[in-house]
Order: sequence, then C-alpha cells, then structure tokens
Amino acid sequence: MLSDVSIRLSAGDAISITGPSGSGKSTLLYILGALEPPTEGSVLLDGVNPYELDERSVSAFRNRKIGFVFQDHHLLPQCTVLENVLVPTLPAPPDASAEARALDLLDQVGLGSRLHHHPHELSGGEKQRVALARALMMKPGLVLCDEPTGNLDHDSTEVVTELLLNLHKQRQDILIVVTHNPEVAAKFSHRYRLSEARLQPEGAGS
Repeated sequence: MLSDVSIRLSAGDAISITGPSGSGKSTLLYILGALEPPTEGSVLLDGVNPYELDERSVSAFRNRKIGFVFQDHHLLPQCTVLENVLVPTLPAPPDASAEARALDLLDQVGLGSRLHHHPHELSGGEKQRVALARALMMKPGLVLCDEPTGNLDHDSTEVVTELLLNLHKQRQDILIVVTHNPEVAAKFSHRYRLSEARLQPEGAGS
C-alpha cells in the first residue's frame, strides 16, 4: 500500500529508490509502468494518463513509451540474443531500421559478438545486458528497473549499473532504478527511500 506518493520527473532525470522489502517499491514501478492502476490519483507520461486508454491502446503505449528491466532477465530461451532484443518490435508496424538499431544496442552493451547465442550460453551478467538492450529497443522515454542487479555478482553488478547510467546519459530518458544494493543506489545523484508507504528524497542532490 502506498500513501500520498507524488513525484515529478523530466527527461534526463535518473533516480534510485531503496527501502525495506514489502514497502511498495515494485508496486510503485508497476503503477508508473502502466501495469497496475492506482486506487487514487493519476499517472501522466508525455501528458497522457495510460489508465484512461483502452486495453489495446495501453499495451501499445507501454510498448512505445516504457522500457522494463526486471531482476530476472525474462529472455525467451528459444530465441537468439538478437531475436530477444527485437521482440518489442513485433507488435509495431514493420521498421526497416529495427535490426540495425538492435545491432547497435548490442554493440553498446558489449555483446556484438554474441548475436546468435541463446540465453543458456550466456552468463547472468550477459543475460541482463541483453535485457537492457531489449528495454531500450523502442527508444522509450521512461526506463524502469526493478532490482536489475539483484541476481548478479559484484563485477557484473558494476558493469550493468555503469551501462544503465551511461546509456541514460546518451539518451536523456527518465531512468528509475529500484534496488536493495546501497552501492548501486549511491551511484545516483538523486536518491529516494520508500518506507512506511511514503516516498522521500535522501542524500546529496535530492
């Protein structure tokens, strides 16, 4: 349950959110990501409240406007790395530039040589980098990450976190990362804590 949560973000903002288990961090991301409607209040992204759209329209809106990275990569095991990154383009109209964009993203996350590998052939960190490339495939304005390094070792956590931040700086999207890892949270100049159902800024730059 969340209470009186209010936040306003602009393109180029990147924030981390910490808080105890069960405080509502994932619920907040699902609400912001047009996956779970709030019981009160509203969500606006580019001036649109996705919860006022019909089911088909909200799915299309989510696909175009929002990228998700979860703790579990959720890659399709039967698909190659390149095919997994192209998955978000399937519901969209044909786009001749899609494969070139996917190849570029995979180069940026250091997987340009792994295009035709399948998920079982990748390390945990590599799988999460594929998930990151997939999340950015449709050039979303909002990128939501729910414990993106939760299943990774220290070195992979460092790599994935730096990639998240570096790609964000290039794209100037809105990046929201929920994490239990204080080292990951500390890399963000704007940090929030969700506790007792309330979201409060904390730390330098907030």
